[in-house]
Amino acid sequence: MLHKVIISGGGTGGHIFPAIAIANEVRRRYPECKILFVGALGKMEMEKVPQAGYEIIGLPISGIQRKMSFSNLWVPFKFLKSIWKARAIIRSFGPDAVVGVGGYASAALVYAASAFKIPILIQEQNSYAGLTNKWLAAKASRICVAYEGMEKFFPADKITITGNPVRSEIFEAIDADAAQAKTALGFEASKPLILVIGGSLGARTINRSLQADIASLSAQGIQVLWQTGKHFSPDTQNREAIRASDFISDMKTAYAAADIVVSRAGAISVSELSLLNKAAILVPSPNVAEDHQTKNARALSDNGAAILVKDADADKMLLPEMIRLVQDSSLQQALKNKLKPFAKPDALIEIVNALESIS
Repeated sequence: MLHKVIISGGGTGGHIFPAIAIANEVRRRYPECKILFVGALGKMEMEKVPQAGYEIIGLPISGIQRKMSFSNLWVPFKFLKSIWKARAIIRSFGPDAVVGVGGYASAALVYAASAFKIPILIQEQNSYAGLTNKWLAAKASRICVAYEGMEKFFPADKITITGNPVRSEIFEAIDADAAQAKTALGFEASKPLILVIGGSLGARTINRSLQADIASLSAQGIQVLWQTGKHFSPDTQNREAIRASDFISDMKTAYAAADIVVSRAGAISVSELSLLNKAAILVPSPNVAEDHQTKNARALSDNGAAILVKDADADKMLLPEMIRLVQDSSLQQALKNKLKPFAKPDALIEIVNALESIS
């Protein structure tokens, strides 16, 4: 029985979305359970969590800058101040359990919770564990992961393979009719459609690679639904089969319509593609900590479940790979067959089951 739960972490959507999904499942099971989020001041969780209907308290914590910066001198002091504030939050709130999903705030909150002997669950989204979660593993009661082989980062007896929670609307796209979805989006139902997504902010390399030779897609009769992000304005004039927008709000219909998907390799994106069983080309971002997107992509590509195109090679390889895949239905099916074992439709249920078991 869960009465009070603190969920901590954030910094990116890849941390925030799982955190909110876990909170929603806890609330579904225990409507009277009090849920408090703890994030980092100035980070996106301070906006996204209240929008989802939950209270959040911010800690004055920050990470070390990769480049030399005087701000790095303040990091240890901010961390100590954040631990002090986290301890005060825990004393005041009195949680039954704490969930850490990664990120700076998670480090301080989980570390503080361990001093109170409060049960701790860590949820690691990536195939290569982040520094925060690796550091906190010794203090955790249970560690929920999405990939096999995570015992190289965490104590094996604490690991539960659950997969990553995905947005509820994604489940609605699993059995949706592709032809109807294409028509609803204004595309021709009989022609192949590629969905190109680079995250909510877009992906510069993917965008530039498409823009460089977008005529080759039109010439092959390929339709494209393209999420560019707000910082890129593509030239798609006179190309009715190419629809570009800075953000796609109706991802359920977009996924349902797609014959193949081109995407970055964030943990949640990979989990969604696995659940939807979509033939995919993954272009991992090189600008993430510990290059974890490449490791996420390789977890699939090394098993024949996706095509990996390196960011540095995208300008030469991405368009030819897109055309090759969309024209090769047998390759699409081979990728889908290998992708099925990566789908974890019950991830959210199993994560909250694990939380119940330690509380």
